Amino acid sequence: MSAPSAASPAASADRRRPQALSMGPLARMAEGTLAMVQAEMRKLRHDYLDIVTRSVQPLLWLFIFGTAMRNNRALTLGTLDYRAYLAPGVMAQAAMFIAIFFGLAIIWERDVGQLQRLLATPLPRTSIVLGKAAGACVRTLVQALLLLAVLAAAGIGVRWSVTGVIGTLAMLMLGTAAFACMSMLLAAAVKERERFMGIGQLIMMPLFFASSALYPLKVMPGWLHVIARVNPLTYEVQGLRQMLVGVGGSGEVWLDFLVVAAFFAVMLLAATRAYPKAIV
Repeated sequence: MSAPSAASPAASADRRRPQALSMGPLARMAEGTLAMVQAEMRKLRHDYLDIVTRSVQPLLWLFIFGTAMRNNRALTLGTLDYRAYLAPGVMAQAAMFIAIFFGLAIIWERDVGQLQRLLATPLPRTSIVLGKAAGACVRTLVQALLLLAVLAAAGIGVRWSVTGVIGTLAMLMLGTAAFACMSMLLAAAVKERERFMGIGQLIMMPLFFASSALYPLKVMPGWLHVIARVNPLTYEVQGLRQMLVGVGGSGEVWLDFLVVAAFFAVMLLAATRAYPKAIV
């Protein structure tokens, strides 16, 4: 991530100031979001190696952990290959990893003075947050497509349907955007990158292990089952698993989408309100 690339959102917004002031709120938010998305896309062109290396992590979970545990009867649902059961979980985990640590870019932008310039533009705060969340979503999308290609090449038994794959990617983008907003909220309160990374790990690991990403909810003890039921990652994984494999929670994908969408809305609102405090 280079300084010239990071400076482009504020420079672009400065050039658009006269037009933005004459627009309505929704039009300004849409244009501001588009400007931020374009800036994130320019960063992504210089960051392709990072995406490839991050894609290795879910493959390790899938082919090492999944292969080692595939004969465990408690984790194998009937004749379903445990690796197929695990695939949506590691896909969601890898996406959450990208999103949770996306706030590091906010701290970097504040340290070089870019964040102050960005907040001085007429861009609505919601546009800034949405645009940056879209950057995390695009990284997740590329990683998910690579993982799906590996699943197809390895012959792992997932359901290949157009609606299932599109629904899977939509759920993954929604969950990634929600966790990216959570990361930006955290970055507004934490000023040091080292402390942010420690807190990010502290948040991510309990969310991952207290969900249905690795194992069915039925094998959990009662207290952990209660935590998993209020964990948004559980609903994201259940929706992904239902659409990609055909098994999940209660088979109610609409409920999974509703919970993840509500979580995204809450995090978006909180990050929008906290974002100006990131420069303090």
